[in-house]
Amino acid sequence: MLSSLITPAYAQAAVGNLLGPMTQFAPLVLIFGVFYFLLIRPQQVRQKEVKRSLAALKRGDRVVTAGGILGTVQRVRDGSDEIEVEIAPTVRVTVLRDTITSVLTPAAANDSKPAKIAG
Repeated sequence: MLSSLITPAYAQAAVGNLLGPMTQFAPLVLIFGVFYFLLIRPQQVRQKEVKRSLAALKRGDRVVTAGGILGTVQRVRDGSDEIEVEIAPTVRVTVLRDTITSVLTPAAANDSKPAKIAG
């Protein structure tokens, strides 16, 4: 009588062991997926965008350096990572391309009325 009670318990444990590892790793895989799509992937996209905008710097672009200094690009040296930035009238500094954190784009005017054409 005792042996008939033990046998089903072993059978149930064997089935539970097959599903156990898969169910234990499923939450970890789900958490990694959420982290990838919400944190890692958007950061990679942003880094590519910043890298592309730094490669396309030209004279006249308004930039912000890592130190928070606003300036206008005056000269981009070919084959070099150095960029000359004017931070005030007649004050120019040379900065490394990697220290520029963003390129400012001018905001479009928000006119409420369309411009009249003289005619």
